[in-house]
Order: sequence, then C-alpha cells, then structure tokens
Amino acid sequence: MTALPTAEDLSRSAREAAARCGVDLDAVAGDHPVTSPVNGARLASVRWQGAADVQDAVTRAGQAFQAWRTVPAPVRGGLVRRFGELLREHKADLGTLVSLEVGKITSEARGEVQEMIDICEFAVGLSRQLYGKTISSERPGHRLMETWHPLGVVGVISAFNFPVAVWSWNTAIALVCGDPVVWKPSELAPLSALASAALLDRAITETGAPADLSQVVLGGADVGEALVDSPGVALLSATGSTRMGRAVGPRVAERFGRSLLELGGNNAAIVTPSADLDLTTRGVVFAAAGTAGQRCTTMRRVIAHVDVVDELTDRLAAAYRRLPIGSPTEEGTLVGPLVHDASFKAMQDALEAARQQGGEVVVGGERRLADEAPDAYYVEPAIVRMPGQTDIVRQETFAPILYVLPYRTLEEAIALNNDVPQGLSSSIFTSDQAEAERFLAADGSDCGIANVNIGTSGAEIGGAFGGEKQTGGGRESGSDAWRSYMRRATNTINYSGELPLAQGVKFTV
Repeated sequence: MTALPTAEDLSRSAREAAARCGVDLDAVAGDHPVTSPVNGARLASVRWQGAADVQDAVTRAGQAFQAWRTVPAPVRGGLVRRFGELLREHKADLGTLVSLEVGKITSEARGEVQEMIDICEFAVGLSRQLYGKTISSERPGHRLMETWHPLGVVGVISAFNFPVAVWSWNTAIALVCGDPVVWKPSELAPLSALASAALLDRAITETGAPADLSQVVLGGADVGEALVDSPGVALLSATGSTRMGRAVGPRVAERFGRSLLELGGNNAAIVTPSADLDLTTRGVVFAAAGTAGQRCTTMRRVIAHVDVVDELTDRLAAAYRRLPIGSPTEEGTLVGPLVHDASFKAMQDALEAARQQGGEVVVGGERRLADEAPDAYYVEPAIVRMPGQTDIVRQETFAPILYVLPYRTLEEAIALNNDVPQGLSSSIFTSDQAEAERFLAADGSDCGIANVNIGTSGAEIGGAFGGEKQTGGGRESGSDAWRSYMRRATNTINYSGELPLAQGVKFTV
C-alpha cells in the first residue's frame, strides 16, 4: 500500500475538480476550514452563511415557484434531463470531491454520483406520469377526480455520508413536481454541494428556467434551524440522526409544514441454515464494512442460526482480515477512513460497552495509519460475538461494528430483527422460499426495506427509500415518493344541470 496523499495533492485535486464543475474556490473562500478525512489536512476554506441568508433564499425560491408551478411538467423534466447530462460529464470530478471530503472509496463515490444520474432519469420519465384518479361519483351527472399540484419551496438538510445523492433524490423529484429547492448541506461536505449546485445552475441557465429554483446555503446549526422554522418552506426533507429528527419533526409540525425524515438505522440480516454461505459472506461484508460502516443502511447485526453461526463468523472474520484499508483515492482500497475523531471515539466506546455486556471481539477495532496521519481515523472493521441483543446492540453506532447474534427458530430471529427502535433496512439469507415469504409477510420484518439474499445496503432508486419507527417514516426516491412533493386536490364536476346532494341530503330553498 502506498503512502497517503499529501495535503498539497488533495487540495490541488479538490481545486481542479471543483473548477471543472464550475466552482472557483477562491471566490467562495472564507473562515470555515474544509478538512479531508483522508489525511486530516485542510482542503480549502469556504464562507459560512447565516439565518438571514436562509430567509432571503426562501423568499427568492418562493418567487421562482410562482412561475415554475405553471410550467408543464414535461417541460420541467427537460431541466432535469440536462442536469443529468452534466452529471454524466462530470461524474469523475464530483466523485473526487466526495472522496476527498467524506472519505468514500472511488467506486463508492462515483456510485453516489451514478445515483444522481439515475434519479434524474427516473424524474424525467415521471414528468409525464404525475397521474391522478377518476373516482365513481354517487351522484348522476357528476365526475369525481383527484389532481396533483406543485407544493411549494422544498428545504433539504443532508448528511455527510451521502453528501450529494440524497439532495439529488429530493431535487430531481421536486423540480419535475414544480417545486424549487433550498439546500443546507453537511458542514463536512460544502465543496461537493457547491459543485453539484453549480452544475444544476448551469442546466437552469441553459434551459431558461427561473434562476432561483436551486439555492445552497452553507452554514451550521443556525442555518438548519432557520430552514426548519421558515414558514415559506412547504416541505422539509431532513436526513440525519434520530436525535435530530426528534427536534425537526415537532418544529415543522408546529407551523403546519410537512416533514420528510430519514433518520437512524440498526439493520440486520437473518442467516438461516439453508443459506448459501459464500453468497452470504460477500453480501454481509459489503453491507457491514462498506463506506467504513457509515451508511444509514449499514448492516450492524447478523442474526445467524445456531447451526451456521460458528462457520459464518469464521468466514466473515477471514474476509475482514483481508480487507484493504487505506486512502480512498488509492486503487484497490475497500475501507477508507471514518469521517472524524468523534466517530472513532464512538466506535471505541461501543466496543468497550459490548465487552462489558458479554461480547467477544472476534476481529478488528484497532486504529490504522495513526503515525502517518495522526489527524485521520482509519480503523479495522470489527466483528463482535454477542450472547444476545443487549443495550449496545440496540443502539446505532455509526462505525464498522458488526454484532453476531445466535437464534434457534425463525420466529425468534424475526423478533430480534424487529426488537430495535429503528426500522430502516433488513434482509434474510435463505434457500427456503417459505422462510423468505415469512420474512416479507405482514408479521415479518417491520422495516421499510426488506431484502432476500442480498445485504441491507445498496438500494436502487426505482423503489421508495425510507423506514419506520425511529427511522422517521419518510420515503424518498422512487415508486410514488413524488406525492410528498405535491398537494392533492379532490375535484367534483357537476354537468347534470341539477343539484343532487351527496348522501341523499335534501335541502330545498
């Protein structure tokens, strides 16, 4: 493995990639440092904004909404089509910024940009499919139907682990639905946000769309709070921790706004005696160790039958020992760094709690490359055998820790899967069709995502993404998630020349 790149190399790469996307880092320079988890060094600095900037952005977005909502949806789709084309042209550049700012390996960073491209394709098709319903009326000579209309300004608060894809999920759908977007990106990834927004701004200019349809406000908690509390924000889509969601949800509800929450996950895979253990091992390792355990869909628990738990644990441990750990920019690396020191501390605290609660660390947990990069936090993904689902197992630790739990009956396994506060993603590995169907049934997994013979992460954009319980209940991306970005109107048209009332009511004047 080669040495980690120097601060100068990373800064130059960030500056060049940003410039190709249309961002001059000198023009946005300010007092807020942007550091890279690759080596802990500064990439650049940016100018922070405040609550007043949020209100100005929301006001201008509201003005753009007045024009955009009357543009036919297929024409709105043309803007998103051009944005997708620009993303294709700059996939490598934007992927570079994602790698440098949040530490994703190159293939995962470019895969995130591919998600942006995919949602643009989906949204363009959706622009001709914003269907309503025709409903049978009980009154003769009447037609009852539903129509869907643009909702208003959409506020987006995104997290560091998917610094651009989640914004694009919201933005591509919102734009074809007729809504402008104001984005508060993660404080840890402002360069990726500026580059993404610059590409969309270019598409807006080229297609003649209103200039203020897309706006980015860089800042800290005060910016997020201002977006949450703004009465001009019709829908607030927030991705982050359950703690954050507990604060956001009630505040948006208090002003009668809508919220779409994508919060924590404590995702499990059930491994049955009939499972193909080769396939299972590959699926579990990617889901548990990919992105250094920093996905909301990361697999954090394996619930394995007593007949296979020992062999599966041995297979997983052997695979973990072979994982290449190092700079995400280096070809062949599979595990990059944690995003910062707080994540490393949380991981160590969780491992210590697991030991105190009867757990055995089978492999991993140690820090790597500390001498070479004391301000970067590379770790060995950890596997921990647990006697049962203890308190620490029921908590989400945003780090690569995989807890292995035994079970004897499928009913017990499903109960363990569901016995956590979160309800995002889940999976079962089995060759038994009945076991698979039982897992997917109404009394099976209680998660928003339930998979068979695949891990918990790596969702496609065609399906609605989101979860239940403390995951927040929101749905983004595919399927009919578009309805969150529109308002429904029920219309009754009387063409009879008479005035019969519903429910047989008689009221003669």
